[in-house]
Amino acid sequence: MKSIHIEKKMNAPTLLLLGAQHVMVMYAGAIAIPLVLGAALGLPKDQIAFLISADLFACGIATLIQCIGFKGVGIRLPVMMGVTFTAIGPMIAIGSDPQAGLPGVFGATIAAGIFGVLVAPLVGKMLRFFPPVVTGTEILAVGLSLMGVAAAWSAGGYGNPDFGSPLYLSIAGLVLISVLALVRFTTGFLNNIAILLGLIGGFIVSSAVGLVSLNELSDAPLFGLILPFHFGLPKFSFWAIAAMCIVMLVTFIESTGMFLALGEIVDKPVSEKDLVRGFRADGAGTVIGGIFNTFPYTSYAQNVGLVSVTGVKSRWVCVVAGVILMVLGLSPKMAVLVASIPPFVLGGVGIVMFGMVAATGIKVLARVNLKNVYNLYVIAISIGLGMIPVVMPKFFSKLPHELAPILESPILLTAISAILLNLFFNGLGDDNSARIELMEVAKDSEP
Repeated sequence: MKSIHIEKKMNAPTLLLLGAQHVMVMYAGAIAIPLVLGAALGLPKDQIAFLISADLFACGIATLIQCIGFKGVGIRLPVMMGVTFTAIGPMIAIGSDPQAGLPGVFGATIAAGIFGVLVAPLVGKMLRFFPPVVTGTEILAVGLSLMGVAAAWSAGGYGNPDFGSPLYLSIAGLVLISVLALVRFTTGFLNNIAILLGLIGGFIVSSAVGLVSLNELSDAPLFGLILPFHFGLPKFSFWAIAAMCIVMLVTFIESTGMFLALGEIVDKPVSEKDLVRGFRADGAGTVIGGIFNTFPYTSYAQNVGLVSVTGVKSRWVCVVAGVILMVLGLSPKMAVLVASIPPFVLGGVGIVMFGMVAATGIKVLARVNLKNVYNLYVIAISIGLGMIPVVMPKFFSKLPHELAPILESPILLTAISAILLNLFFNGLGDDNSARIELMEVAKDSEP
């Protein structure tokens, strides 16, 4: 496929079409976090719908910052931004606290974003702390910790009196099979949006059997502004902020590999200065996310595969995609429609999405020297500690409640354990070798 290097070769309709394609490819992932968090916190549909609108709107702004860039901020590569799955565990822990709630989530998000902007110049010198044995273990823990959410969705969602109904399980299974069939028997664009098509198909089937309620759709306006602090002024708690700052560091390391691989694909070598600009954009996007009632943003790893498959190397395509996301975020009707997707439909695609996150972690760990018994200890103990809140939720219940954002997050427990154990067993690595390893890992994620 001939790659598109120069923006002048593309007219407005072409840019719009390619931008819409980028949005469709990442749309399912973009709406997943508000749906997961909303279900976990038991939020009503109208609040989940607002979170979806806010997420899409802020996602568009963050994408524009990263792609267009301004002084010292933005890597200016074809990058789509989205909420990081790494944050879901800490956000559920913070949001479940009656004294914090969503304002506590947004306060921690804003503080973590500011922290990210400030420490961005230092992160490039911290890569030696995050070799593949650490990043792979962390990514694996993210996928494993979310599988319980996918299972609960498939059975009808938390609190459903008909939880486990054969009808719910059948529809979830049908969605899963349809996604797998699309992945197996289609190529190109249809293959890339298999998750989105699975959601649409499951929604149609659920509507046909009377399991979809669209009563709120007629009352939702066609246009609605996303105003800052919709849920009240943010609340700031030390341990909640500490948890989200750790999330910020983890997402920076993930972004590093993606930036390096993407720069190689588009023939624009990425320097340490470029990395810092990209990190600052991630941090700025996270601050904006907290202000506009949404969550920590990161540069989506799907960019590597998308740019490689389509051959479109122009950052202006992602700029157009960012504008489209902002427009979608200003449509409450669209958000209500998405929030009306039944949990069991989400469960079918959740098994795929969260399972693929875990599989990506395994792929990263495949690059690790597993003949070194020290690496096995790092993986085994970190996953073991990280899964404690999943398999035994009350394990830390007698410890200070303020520590809950960290102790009740399998993702953060795994990250802290993996970093410390790797230092204990393997010591410090080399920054340059870490950069190469991260770039190779990101390139291995291409479809």
